[in-house]
Amino acid sequence: MLRACVMDFGGQWDQFLPLAEFAYNNSYRSSIQMASFEALYSRRCRSLVGWFESIEPRSRGTDLLQEPLNQVRVIQDRLRTAQSRHQSYADRRRRPLKFSVGDRVFLRVSPMKGVMRFGRRGKLSPRYIGPFEILRTVGEVTYELALPPAFSAIHPVFHVSMLRRYVRDESHVLQYDAVELDDRLTFVEEPVDILARDVRKLRSRAIHVVKVRWRHRPIEEATWETEQEMRE
Repeated sequence: MLRACVMDFGGQWDQFLPLAEFAYNNSYRSSIQMASFEALYSRRCRSLVGWFESIEPRSRGTDLLQEPLNQVRVIQDRLRTAQSRHQSYADRRRRPLKFSVGDRVFLRVSPMKGVMRFGRRGKLSPRYIGPFEILRTVGEVTYELALPPAFSAIHPVFHVSMLRRYVRDESHVLQYDAVELDDRLTFVEEPVDILARDVRKLRSRAIHVVKVRWRHRPIEEATWETEQEMRE
């Protein structure tokens, strides 16, 4: 919503923040079936146009305490219903992934760009290294892998979400001796060459960008980076 306000109002968007806040707080939430303002104050927010059209009677005494409690129960019931509905949608596409001792799996790692942006390295799409053999089942969704001595600083137990079943096609997989992993399973991707150059305009500024190919990634996964960041 704020992004839309910036695009519509341009340089004066900060003057319309109260209106954006009003619209956001009074937007209907399908999960609780009411607006955020109504959930917080147990009544609907009236705009200045309809301020004098109707005046709702205020609760007094014990009703003043009971109404918020009833509102909380209603919201909790609706949230549980929404969560159950979302979980049923997710479970339709979710397949339980289980491995056995002796199976070979790939381990997911997180490559980081070899250039700094805003004081930190940007992430690239995950890669998989291996395969490694499963030594034992630690829990329902955790497994211990037989890691090589080069990874002695990394804890060998991983969640199933970090693993992928071994397949014959290894075109998208990195061999573990080609990267240097840290204890967070991340490694730095170094730029190899520049594929293209371009100039992009941002308001009144001209930004020089270059298309960078990374060492362990195909040309199709080259990314656009600012020329200044690459020089640094």
